[in-house]
Amino acid sequence: MSNTDFLGRGKQFVIGMVHCLSLPGMPGFCGDMKKVIDQAVKDAITLEKSGMDAIMVENMGDNPFGVLLEPEQACALAVVSAYVAREVKIPIGIDAAMNDYKTSLSIAKAIDGAFVRAPVFVDTVEFFGGIINPCAREVMIFRKNLQAENIKILADIQVKHTHMVLPHITIEDSAKTAQSCGADAIIVTGTHFGVETPIEIIQRVRKVTTLPLIAGSGVKTTNIKEQLSIADGAIIGSSLKEGGKIENPVSLNLASELISTLKG
Repeated sequence: MSNTDFLGRGKQFVIGMVHCLSLPGMPGFCGDMKKVIDQAVKDAITLEKSGMDAIMVENMGDNPFGVLLEPEQACALAVVSAYVAREVKIPIGIDAAMNDYKTSLSIAKAIDGAFVRAPVFVDTVEFFGGIINPCAREVMIFRKNLQAENIKILADIQVKHTHMVLPHITIEDSAKTAQSCGADAIIVTGTHFGVETPIEIIQRVRKVTTLPLIAGSGVKTTNIKEQLSIADGAIIGSSLKEGGKIENPVSLNLASELISTLKG
């Protein structure tokens, strides 16, 4: 599960999202942890069956997000991730949203995960909860202290749902800084959840980094070939859901159709 051979230049890899239902302590929690675990495991198995190269477990149901997870959220995400890891053989990543790199790396280390997502790695951004400062230095030190250098850091630049505090910093600046700070791959996104990453942004970043480049939002069957003609990979969630609703299970038909469109 820690194998990251899929994560390379020109490989056209796809990471499918396991969006957890709301976790304990959050307003949307249904009161039934078994339901949360069961849906996450089912989604992971469906994504593996469809031909995804990897999956990423995220506490997507925990909106409104804080910068860090509460202890009860972190424990629940760890439990869900452990159950998922027992049921699938493809690589697993962790995204403790909004930017809890310690929880992400700790869970990944515990379950023999392959990678984590660091949404605010080198940029200073503003979101509805306030200001988030970059964490690149702390991420690299924490990963070293965990003896987890095998766990790859997938770093967003100028991530969705945020605004740059220093808007004069270009996307190229952010990409070059992320690479110099030790990111293993770079993620670019649209402005919001499910919004297509502009081709122009992918092209601009491709010109300035040698790292694997990932389109992190809005990738679907109708645009995946165009997006991955420039980007090396994609992270896909909402377009694979039944009825397009984020809280719904992953559709095997939608996921398989997407992989078939890309690789068939």
